[in-house]
Amino acid sequence: MKAAVCHEFGSPLKIEEIGIDAPQAGEVKVKVSACAICHSDILYMDGGWGGVLPAVYGHEAAGVVEAVGDGVEDIAVGDHAVVTLIRSCGGCHYCEQGEFTNCDTQFRLDRDGPLHDEGGNKITHGLRTGAFAEYAVVHASQVVAIPKDIPLDSASLLACGVITGLGAVVNTAKVQPGSSVAVIGTGGVGLNSIQGAALSGAATIIAIDLADDKIEAARTFGATDGINPSKEDVVEAVRAKTSGRGVDYVFVAVGAKVAIEQSFDLIRPGGSVVLVGMPPSGVTTSFNPLSFANASQRVLGSKMGQTRVRIDIPQLVSLYQQGRLKLDELISGRYALEDINEAIASVRRGEALRNVIVF
Repeated sequence: MKAAVCHEFGSPLKIEEIGIDAPQAGEVKVKVSACAICHSDILYMDGGWGGVLPAVYGHEAAGVVEAVGDGVEDIAVGDHAVVTLIRSCGGCHYCEQGEFTNCDTQFRLDRDGPLHDEGGNKITHGLRTGAFAEYAVVHASQVVAIPKDIPLDSASLLACGVITGLGAVVNTAKVQPGSSVAVIGTGGVGLNSIQGAALSGAATIIAIDLADDKIEAARTFGATDGINPSKEDVVEAVRAKTSGRGVDYVFVAVGAKVAIEQSFDLIRPGGSVVLVGMPPSGVTTSFNPLSFANASQRVLGSKMGQTRVRIDIPQLVSLYQQGRLKLDELISGRYALEDINEAIASVRRGEALRNVIVF
């Protein structure tokens, strides 16, 4: 099969013919129809989170199920499906608490990935998915069937960008109606935090971004206000829009140190900072613990929106079918696999909400 392989951190991907194993017990093989490009893929390709090369990345995918291993009962050949990186056993301490993104079970695919070159040498199964390729073999817990009338390029966004941004609002923070919210960074993930805030009934939703066009896009996804930090003081502007208090919730949808540190100044007493975007390894930040404790404020981490794949994705599909969740509007461009480096370069330049590789 054809795949985009990363051989050196920071270098362009190479399109190569590689091999993929058949699914074993509890696993599923999907013919990939679409895979969106996420900043997490780019961070890994740049070496920001380490890893072993060569590797095939790509983890925001949708396609058609081609084969299933023994013991797979709720996914069938021919199903249209969303493929996520969230791999869960269902029976460990964390899964029993509903914290599927924290599952600590080691799976066969963690030890022995399905990808190899023509000589039989292993290729890293990037982000547990390896979907910058014509096929992906994953654990069945990573796959959820969807109706066949849902466009697969739009459906691919449900695998990461949508569930991460929206889940941070709905699952992690549990934003209440009438709340005030600020979102720092209005790319693909941030826009979905804005969608989540609007669906939750937030009264004030402030989009914060250095690009005016992204702020305008945020308004179409539910933002009530926009702030460009290059043109006005963010802290003063947020407080002016919240009667001097600050917002109830700040969602930091970028992995930038300066954005994380600034977020602490934007919340009211009793407010919460929710860290959604992940920075490269080694980035540290600081805050005043005395003022946080005195003001009863909170910092919350949100991995993949604390998503419950088999529960949350069908609910989001239903919202999309009702016209209440925007997916199609998130796609900036569609590219062939051979043009993946051009698609990635567009994301690096900040031009795209979500670029999608289509097969």
